[in-house]
Amino acid sequence: MKQIVKHRYRQEKNRIAVWRLEVDYELSTLHEAIEHKDVIQIERSKRKLDRLRKEWEQLQG
Repeated sequence: MKQIVKHRYRQEKNRIAVWRLEVDYELSTLHEAIEHKDVIQIERSKRKLDRLRKEWEQLQG
């Protein structure tokens, strides 16, 4: 049972690290889109960031 808990903890820890990279990348993409006034990419980034926010809530709950 301890191994299962440890494995699950490692999986969550790894997912959080990947999640942070995804958020950083998407924020960078959004910033670039804003600078270039790329309305389509701005909306895509906002939707993806909203999805990532919801995923964060699930990871925390």
